Order: sequence, then structure tokens, then C-alpha cells
Amino acid sequence: METAHSSVLYESVANDISALIHSGTLGHGERVPSVRRMSRQRRVSISTVLQAYHLLENRGLIEARPQSGYYVRAPLRPAAEPAISKPPRSPQLVGVHALASLVLECGSRQDIVQLGAAIPSPEMVPTARLQRIVSAIARRQPQSISTYSLPPGREELRRQIARRARDWGVSLTADEIIITNGCIEAVNLCLRAVAKPGDIIALESPTYFGLLQIIESLGMKALEIPTHPRNGISLEALALAIQREKVKACIIMPNVSNPLGSTMPDTAKKRLVRMLAEHDIPLIEDGVYSALHFNATPPFATKAYDKKGMVMLCSSFTKTFAPGFRVGWVAPGRYFAQVQMLKFISSVGVSDLLQLTIAEFLESGGYDRLLRTLRRTYAHQLELVKHAVYRHFPRETKVTRPSGGYVLWVEMPADVDSVELYQQALKEGIGIAPGAMFSASNRYRNCLRINCGIPWSDRTERALARIGELAHELVLGSAPPPA
Repeated sequence: METAHSSVLYESVANDISALIHSGTLGHGERVPSVRRMSRQRRVSISTVLQAYHLLENRGLIEARPQSGYYVRAPLRPAAEPAISKPPRSPQLVGVHALASLVLECGSRQDIVQLGAAIPSPEMVPTARLQRIVSAIARRQPQSISTYSLPPGREELRRQIARRARDWGVSLTADEIIITNGCIEAVNLCLRAVAKPGDIIALESPTYFGLLQIIESLGMKALEIPTHPRNGISLEALALAIQREKVKACIIMPNVSNPLGSTMPDTAKKRLVRMLAEHDIPLIEDGVYSALHFNATPPFATKAYDKKGMVMLCSSFTKTFAPGFRVGWVAPGRYFAQVQMLKFISSVGVSDLLQLTIAEFLESGGYDRLLRTLRRTYAHQLELVKHAVYRHFPRETKVTRPSGGYVLWVEMPADVDSVELYQQALKEGIGIAPGAMFSASNRYRNCLRINCGIPWSDRTERALARIGELAHELVLGSAPPPA
């Protein structure tokens, strides 16, 4: 007997079969259980199973054969990966804020299919659990609401973060950590601690637009370094840039970068830390997506190889389970005093109540269980989006193979202007992130970043298909593939 909403039921059936296909349990060319058999097994109606199979057909995972039933389709030919980037060699003043603000403003609209802003779907956030913890702490410790919290923040949370840092090869104590308002504030404070207006900051290209916005707001210059879509920043290019320019600091996302999803090999991380230390250049490490790496063993942070206190490790919980809390942290090494002072004069502290809530959630083991679910879910959703891109976008389109997280970088033919594509898609209720906002030099106008963090549905499939159609229309002389 069906006890849930039909759309939830058929998507659940489709997702279960999809998982069997992706795991290899159902191989290519094998017959999928018949509609009647699946109806009996799942105790759902035949119409629900037919809806599920129709959804799997749309995803390109199964095909109907007349008088025979449904079979697993052979995999589509994978799209090629983007090549290593080629940004300009000279430092650039940054001007991405206007475009980034437009994209972010759409992130809160309920009428938009949110393929632009990289925000976890509400369905993936343990809201009820967090509500119970907040209520319990507010009753036990009412002063957590009525008093100021001062830097460096609550010891309970700093102690939990220090314990977790061991998984990334980093030995920290609670006294080496400062709690911040999200990772973006942590990076902002670090940059202000080591650089001033006019200074040159080296970073990956493409890179997270929020880092560019910080550089823009502080009147600094961005020096974009060629970056490989799987292995991260080119150390050879960075070494040449350091010889050529007076680089004041370096900002890097070595594990699960945004937007590429790249992760640097450990040997490269060691070389990076050693190279920058030899030139006394601080390294600001943005590790906000590290916890969502798909490997069972977490990758080491660059700070694991830091012997001089030059690496300033920043992260937060906004991309995993508490986006609305805006709680982050930084381990700034030798720059601790400067960062703590800047934190105090910028925003004083972070809510005691929220810090204590996160600390209890971490200590209870709830976070680890959630991360296991998130990694599986996001890996699956990335694959679904990739297959949709293969089916619907122009044939020359290239996509990344992220090592974790939930964003996908898509490189389309040169004729496609993603800013124009963004404007057209927005008119039809679809949000995307155009590639130009990930570069100080207005590069990557034929690229876009897709948020794969929203649960897969027919609505998502239709939105991606429509983006593909619009992209075809922007390619001179191109027509979309037949339906």
C-alpha cells in the first residue's frame, strides 16, 4: 500500500535502481525487473513503477525494448575534460562583485531551479536534530543567548575542531583556533592580516568568486595561476609567477576546489608549502569542501606540511550541515594575534548558542554519519547531472570529474556566452553561475558552474535540458539534438 506522496515514491524507486546500475549490480544490457515484479517487490502501484522507469529513461540509464521490457543502457560516451587553464600572466584588478551579487540574489528565490548558487539543499540539512540541540542548550545555558561571545570563541567547539584536524594530518590545539562567521570571514581576516591594498595575491584560475570579491573589496590585485581540473594549481607556473611578481600571499583550495573539484596530490602539497615558505609568502588554505571528498580516507591539508606557521587553514560547516548558522574557523599559525584582533574589531564574536550547538552535534557522532550520507548522495547526483549534460549540451562540451563536493564545471563551445545564457535561463526560472564570475580577467565566458546539491527530479532534468537547448541556440549554426 502506498503511504507517501507519489512523486516521492517513484523517485525513490528510480534512485534505488540507479544505484544498482552505478554500482555494477545491474550491468549494461541486463534486464531490469519487470514493471509488475517491481510493483510487487516495492508494494507500489504499476503507475508508480512506470513513472520511475520513465525517469530512468530520461536519465539515459535504461531503455525500453518492444515486447521484451526494460534494459540497462550502454553508457554514453563521456565528455572530454577541460584542459589546464591559461589565465593572463599579469596581476589584475578584480571586478566580479556586480555579477556575483546578481547570481547570489537568485539563490533565495523559491521559483528558481537553483543550479547556480552552491548551497546545500534544505533536504540535506539535519534541521530537526539541530533544532532539538538548540532548544536543549538554550534551556540548560540561557546565558548563551544573553552574553557576548569574544574571540577566539567557545573552547568546546575549538576542541572538537582540533580533534577533527587530525584526520587531515594537522596537529592543532584548541588554543590555535579562532571561530569566525563562516569561512569567507576567516579568509578575509587572514588576507587583511598579511596584505594591504595594492598587493598581489596569487590564486587558482578559475577560482571561487567569493575569494575574488574579498580581493576586490580590499583593493588588492589577483594573479591568476594556471590550474589543472584534477590536480589543482600548477606549481611550475606559480614558481615563475613568484620570480616575476612580488606576490604577497597565496590563496588556494587544495582539496575539492570550487569550481573545478580538483584535489592536489600530497607530493604537490608538500612542494607548495616548501616553495612558499622559502619566499616567506603566507598560504591561506580554504578547506571548506574538504569534508566532502569522496575517498574514504580524508585528504591531508597543506597545513599538515607546515613547519614555519605560514599556512592559515580556514574552513566552516556551511557546506555540510549548517548553512544558516554561518559558523567557520581558522587556524592562522604565526598570524594568530593579528587575526584575533581583526576578528574582534570586525564583528566581535560568534553566537555562543550556535557554537555550542555545533560542538554537541560533532561530539555526538551525528556529523560523521551525515558526512557518509552526503558523500554518497553528492557523488550520485554529480553523475546524474553529468549524464544530463552529455545528453543535452552541444557535442563539444567538456566537464570536470570532481574529487568531491557538489559542483560541476562545464566548458561549452567558444560561441556560447555563459553570461547571456545566464540571462536567458533566468527568464525561464533557471539559475546558473556563469564562468566569468570565477575569474579576475573575465575569462571562461563559455563556461558555467552547475550546483548538483539539489535532489534530482524531473524539474532538474527539464532545467538542464533547457539550458542545453539555449546553449545550442548560441552556437552558430547549431541545432539541439532530436528529442
